[in-house]
Amino acid sequence: MNLYKDRILDHYRKPRNFGRIVKPDASYEQENSFCGDRIGMEIKLLTHNPKLITLGEIKFWGEGCAISQASASMLTEKVKGKSLGEIKKLGKEDILSMLGIELSPARLKCALLPLEVLQKLITLL
Repeated sequence: MNLYKDRILDHYRKPRNFGRIVKPDASYEQENSFCGDRIGMEIKLLTHNPKLITLGEIKFWGEGCAISQASASMLTEKVKGKSLGEIKKLGKEDILSMLGIELSPARLKCALLPLEVLQKLITLL
């Protein structure tokens, strides 16, 4: 097994930032209709500088395959403390780089589900 697969399994078995936030600033949940994976996210913002709003806390919940759950765990670690502008710029290549493995088209949808949820969630603010 390679390092990236070990890392994915570690995040799947021991997800970081899994759970709910008390009184979140925004919350959103989405399901992958292709496979049934589900991811929900909640965020709490930091607004020390109103022109540079950053993510203070982020949590996720859900169920599904190792790829979707590990992707959500890794993504929540990656975006903590980032500005909303930085998060909006994240794309497919950032997720693939984070996971470090090649994915089939079906698995790609699983990997991108957490990013879709996070970016939709930000539009709700």
